[in-house]
Amino acid sequence: MFYDYAKVNVQGGNGGNGIVAFRREKYVPKGGPAGGDGGDGGSIILRADEGLRTLIDFRYQTHYKGERGLHGQGSKQHGKSGKDVVLRVPVGTLVRDAANNRLLADLRANGQEVVVAKGGRGGRGNARFVNSIHRAPAYAENGEPGEERWITLELKLLADVGLVGFPNVGKSTLIAQVSAAQPKIANYPFTTLEPNLGVVRVDAAHSFVVADVPGLVSGAAEGAGLGHRFLRHVERCRVLVHVVDAAGLEGRDPVEDIGVIMAELQAYAPTLAEKKAVIFANKTDLLDEAARADVLNRITAAYPDMAVYAGSAATGEGSQALVYTLKDLLEALPPISEDLPDEEPLPVTEIPDRPFWVEEHEGNVWAVVGPEIDGLVQRTQFERDEGVERFMGIIEGMGVEKVLRKAGIAEGDTVIIGPMEFDYFE
Repeated sequence: MFYDYAKVNVQGGNGGNGIVAFRREKYVPKGGPAGGDGGDGGSIILRADEGLRTLIDFRYQTHYKGERGLHGQGSKQHGKSGKDVVLRVPVGTLVRDAANNRLLADLRANGQEVVVAKGGRGGRGNARFVNSIHRAPAYAENGEPGEERWITLELKLLADVGLVGFPNVGKSTLIAQVSAAQPKIANYPFTTLEPNLGVVRVDAAHSFVVADVPGLVSGAAEGAGLGHRFLRHVERCRVLVHVVDAAGLEGRDPVEDIGVIMAELQAYAPTLAEKKAVIFANKTDLLDEAARADVLNRITAAYPDMAVYAGSAATGEGSQALVYTLKDLLEALPPISEDLPDEEPLPVTEIPDRPFWVEEHEGNVWAVVGPEIDGLVQRTQFERDEGVERFMGIIEGMGVEKVLRKAGIAEGDTVIIGPMEFDYFE
């Protein structure tokens, strides 16, 4: 089964807690602090794998979490870091943040990786806080929580050649003729409900990948028919082959069909209409000599910039000439990875220009928030008096009280910092 879109939840493992411990050995009366650090949490990593062609694995499991880091132990023993979770995805997968649709990665090469949810950092044990003033600190840090987000995975097949055209014009028959692919073929519209890939072996030294993209219809760029679901796969093809029913068995005109398809490609993404393209006039074996010449002349006159090949996908007539032409065109073009433009600039991490700020709420309540405050709150072990004392010393050193006074705080107002709530007095 072919799946080219998935939405999954990823969460890095939490970091392990550092601990408070002291040496208690028989002949070491003043052994000192010996609390070990917690281990880092495992991250969620996506890895491109050229052996995969679908996102079907993410249909059955949508939540992934990294392993938690172990807590530190006495005798300065550090906790073991959690294992990363590596998820394999097909080459050509776009990874986006589901919250804002921002591109996180474009996995174009086999083995390429991206961390989509970083594991939390392990907390430091009390042995880390020893200095000339604090010889026996009785506080440690909690581990930080791992990152969590929803991401979307969107597969755009990386194929050298894409076969495009209306339903039932012979695309599936053509790919079956020139490659080892075995698509479902029947004489009714939309037989092909998913892209088919086939490897065309030209000779011992040359081969290329061809994709049979499901039939497009007028209005596909707006979502008609199979519309947007498969137009994305055409974007990654280096050369397009317009397959048309030259015999007009479905009552359509091949010249008009090409025009409609080109208009839909242009409407979906202007770069699609600029790709190298050729025309394969299929089913010409069903026409007499005069009718065959007439339809080929009309196609050539209407699209002089594209080479036209006549033949029959069913019998193989004209298919080898088409294959050799495609080989020559592909050799003149850069490889897929070089030819693909970036979908959009990769996101730049937004670093706040201030470590914290205060927010005034109703009822004379002031909240102190910000990235550094949030991180400090997560790491502090508030159940220990020494931990609370250290926390208050740090926020005093950060100038929190000065900022509160500047913002207009008054005697008796309530201040909230993390889980702590207290009345303000100078």
